Amino acid sequence: MFRRLVNYLDSIKARDPAPRSRMEILLYPGVWSLGFHRIAHRLFRWRLYFLARAVNHLSRFLTGNDIHPGATIGRNFFIDHGFTVIGETAEIGDNVTLYQHVTLGGTSPDSGVGGKRHPTLLDGAIVGSGAQVIGPVTVGRRARIGANSVVTRDVPEGATMVGIPARPTVVQGGASKPQFVPYGTPCSEVFDPATQQLELMRCELETMRKRLDELLAEREETERRDRA
Repeated sequence: MFRRLVNYLDSIKARDPAPRSRMEILLYPGVWSLGFHRIAHRLFRWRLYFLARAVNHLSRFLTGNDIHPGATIGRNFFIDHGFTVIGETAEIGDNVTLYQHVTLGGTSPDSGVGGKRHPTLLDGAIVGSGAQVIGPVTVGRRARIGANSVVTRDVPEGATMVGIPARPTVVQGGASKPQFVPYGTPCSEVFDPATQQLELMRCELETMRKRLDELLAEREETERRDRA
């Protein structure tokens, strides 16, 4: 058990450059949230729903994170900062990272399959701050959800999603080397396709305006010469 805790703390340190020691990581609200959830989830599976909810409410009061006792969470789960909401039927794989103010929200039970109304995040997924993943969608392995994005459809493996609604900007092949990207948002020059198209249209419009100004200036010059 001690070795598992050390491995868990080391997995967080590999994703967060801020802590100087494992002891510092033990103060993280996301670590305490996961610990409380392990207890609440076990009570939930034993059908001790009131006790499970009581532990959940205590955890929310102390950490700011609201994780439903019914949610299934794998190994090395990390909530950086906090104020995250995770719904009852959410399923989270191993080495998943969520940043602050993320919501793994649900839809009406009628729109899910077999009561599944919350997202499934596969191994290595990263969800940036303020992002909303809504409904029984699946976020593929090593996929990245950019900050403030809204995801309502399945996300391919290795994809980087940005925007409202979120659209893929980069898809990494299955054989690509996994790389952790803080906040799920690359800092290289990767553009949202819609934004890039608008930028191209803006440049074309500016070019047309300049050409029109030149033609008007030539016409005025010709008329001035004719009058002279």
